[in-house]
Amino acid sequence: MTDLVVIFRTHSDIEAQIVRGLLETHGVMSVVSSDVPHSIFPLSVDGLGEVRLAVHHTQAEEAQRIIESHRTELANGRVVRLRDEFEALEQAIDYRFRDRGLLEHAMTHTSRANEDVSGGVVDNESLEFLGDAILGFVIADVLFREFPEFDEGEKSKTKASLVSTAMLGRLAEHLSLGEHMLLGRGEEKTGGRRKQALLADSYEALIAAIYLDGGVEHARAFIVREFADVFADVRRQGAGGAQDYKSALQETVQARDLPLPEYRLVGTEGPDHRKQFQVAVVVNGDVLGEATGPSKKEAEQEAARVALEKLRTEN
Repeated sequence: MTDLVVIFRTHSDIEAQIVRGLLETHGVMSVVSSDVPHSIFPLSVDGLGEVRLAVHHTQAEEAQRIIESHRTELANGRVVRLRDEFEALEQAIDYRFRDRGLLEHAMTHTSRANEDVSGGVVDNESLEFLGDAILGFVIADVLFREFPEFDEGEKSKTKASLVSTAMLGRLAEHLSLGEHMLLGRGEEKTGGRRKQALLADSYEALIAAIYLDGGVEHARAFIVREFADVFADVRRQGAGGAQDYKSALQETVQARDLPLPEYRLVGTEGPDHRKQFQVAVVVNGDVLGEATGPSKKEAEQEAARVALEKLRTEN
């Protein structure tokens, strides 16, 4: 222990864990100590005790450099806490958390939690489960109230398209959610911030965090606001029309006298119970789009959407 040097002190357990994760992404391992026990959930210990991060003395200078490079100095000389960039996310979602630890929890991927040896970091999988249920309920409620002309089958088809991984991934991208996810080193290196499945999971966890922080009305308001344009598409195109990109792509290539699209399974990843399928859509020998999804059908739809955007951009 005499080889360890304390390089960071704070009264926030959340901030300490974030700084620790930051150091680990740069290959600097640290040890956490505090005057209070860690909870399984992120917590603030302001006024209760100090949380300290220590590293081996040979890495102390590098650790300080990394920390300082991620601080923001304001005009009045005050240094902003490292995770105050969540301010941008709160502005994007138009909701301010009373307990920002819930937002932190929602953005923590299992890869980040698995790499934390202290056991003080919990992943967002339980929040994903809750958020999925809340999202499904709100979408079903809106469809029931605002689309009375849809029969049960049409409502089910539309709901499935709206809560799909591809749809949630796109909405997450619009919020730049990937920039705020807390990932492990391995997931970071393999492009986790751009993976549709991870973005969709974090989006569901975000919904749950808003619900837990502010109640069901705030969660509903967020979902309705986020899906406003999508529901407008449903009104224009009818049941399921919000995501029938394969049909739209087929019509587009036929209008250009091109061969029909061909969908190829490029590969799969993940465990059997959460497998992701990677699909490429090929037209006239050219790959026009690639996408991943929890089923080949969803991956094909998303690949078709990417291909459509490419064709429209080329015009």
